[in-house]
Amino acid sequence: MNAERVIADLRELAARTSTADGAQRLAWGSVWRDAREWFTGKAAELGLQVVTDSAGNNWVTLPGESARTVIIGSHLDSVPNGGWLDGCLGVMAALEAVRMRAGTKPPVTLKLVDWADEEGARFGRSLFGSSAAAGSLKIDEVRELKDRQDTRLVDALAENGVVLDRMADAHRELKTIDAAAYLELHIEQGPVLESMQKSTGVVLGTFGVERNMLRFIGQAAHSGSTPIPMRRDAFLAAAQAALAFREIALRHSRPGPGGGVVCTVGIVNVEPKIVTAVPGVCEISLDQRALDAGVLAAMVRDAREASERAARDNNVTVEWRRLWRIEPRPFDAELVRLCEEAVREETGDAPRLPSGPLHDAAEMVPHMPVVMMFAYSANGLSHCKEEDTPGPHLEKTIRAFLRLVDKTVAHVANQP
Repeated sequence: MNAERVIADLRELAARTSTADGAQRLAWGSVWRDAREWFTGKAAELGLQVVTDSAGNNWVTLPGESARTVIIGSHLDSVPNGGWLDGCLGVMAALEAVRMRAGTKPPVTLKLVDWADEEGARFGRSLFGSSAAAGSLKIDEVRELKDRQDTRLVDALAENGVVLDRMADAHRELKTIDAAAYLELHIEQGPVLESMQKSTGVVLGTFGVERNMLRFIGQAAHSGSTPIPMRRDAFLAAAQAALAFREIALRHSRPGPGGGVVCTVGIVNVEPKIVTAVPGVCEISLDQRALDAGVLAAMVRDAREASERAARDNNVTVEWRRLWRIEPRPFDAELVRLCEEAVREETGDAPRLPSGPLHDAAEMVPHMPVVMMFAYSANGLSHCKEEDTPGPHLEKTIRAFLRLVDKTVAHVANQP
């Protein structure tokens, strides 16, 4: 279990694909392709080939005595100015798990996967490659996407040898794998483990997400001549609703692992957006997340009621438009148990927590048993150059993950 070698690989990748502002492995771009070429060389050193599926996901296979397969991996792509661990930690730890067994025939097959465009940072569709493999990507919904430079998604994919209309074939390709488990290592991207002073966490599942855009419609008016009681201020209605959403999250939170929930307003747009006008229109986004489907549904109902109340109080109207949703994805109980064993053996304790951010693992849940392991994030930071996990904690987590791979291989091999 050479955790130091994994960290050396990560440092090498960072030096190759980062600037002073952080990682620049934006999916479908030249630096990302360079990172994948570098990774292909690492696999070649083990006598293994990288095979790309119809969605651009890269696979490395170590055949076993059985076709039953344990899939391990994550993603190499990053956000612009990202960190040195997000995504690539899981890929490089998976490579070490394969490296440990290279030249042998393990009892079950191991497949390492580097999912394409997990971040969605360029075209706005996260979990892109894994959702294609899972069969949940709707091709027509992404066909017209463009990046900030006005490059079309279809053209960026073609530059990387991927044909949009053939991406659905990745689902058929995944179904040919006799998948018995999917394991993913990732940094937490939040402050919980650090606050507990724990190196490593066992992930119970990924939050469900309900993401909507709310449009409050009032009446623009002159800011100097319109008395406050006579205004139809769309922004004030939106602000009142936003404060209510925070209270909804606090009200629905429960103590213990998996009980926390969140509500976030991340976008605020007003019209006409001039200093001398009362806002006649205000749009806000609302992102709500919870691990329990019933709790999440109740949060959405409460938010609708709060927005309608805020609209009435300010003599405006409100319209809702769904942006995206995904149901909660709890992980496999037996794999969670094995994960707890591995973490406890390495660190002495195995705290359990949900994942607020989404990961490729969520797309695999309907198709096979899944579990994730988290390493703590220093200061809770991710998606920035300051992202870090101190060396001793990182080494413990990598060793715990390699233990988990061992346990899962033995577990799958012993299944009838």
